[in-house]
Amino acid sequence: MNKVYRLGLASIIALSCSSAFAVTTVTTTFQSKIIITAQCLINSASILDFGSTGVLAGNVDTTSTLSVTCTNTTPYNIGLDGGANGTVAARKMKGGPSNELINYGIYTTTGRSTNWGNTIGTDTVASAGTGSAQSFTLFGRVPVQTTPTPGTYTDTVTVTVTY
Repeated sequence: MNKVYRLGLASIIALSCSSAFAVTTVTTTFQSKIIITAQCLINSASILDFGSTGVLAGNVDTTSTLSVTCTNTTPYNIGLDGGANGTVAARKMKGGPSNELINYGIYTTTGRSTNWGNTIGTDTVASAGTGSAQSFTLFGRVPVQTTPTPGTYTDTVTVTVTY
């Protein structure tokens, strides 16, 4: 075989072998997407427990907490209704052997001077979401009043977050 023919044959074999093992790739891209909408969640609301006492000759004060999570920058208002037995201005716990009533209040400040109600712009607590849980303190007071019959007195207050 002549030298040129052998070289040509070797080149053809080499080219055919390299194309048989050549790697070809293609690529594309895609997007990831999520839409975050304004939302608020009430995480927890602890009991407003005034404990045990005898004669209601002095104010009985206590606190509880409420935890709310809203999406970042979402403005919201927290309102409390008047409970099952009264109104925002005159909340009442009911109990004892003859369903008597005990007056109490829930306030937005430690001085217990601002009633916490459910009218936006008047007596609710306003805030803006951070995307994390935010805690709020409820300041409760049972004022001096005629002491009813011994027993357990309760009320159920509804929390509303408007955003």
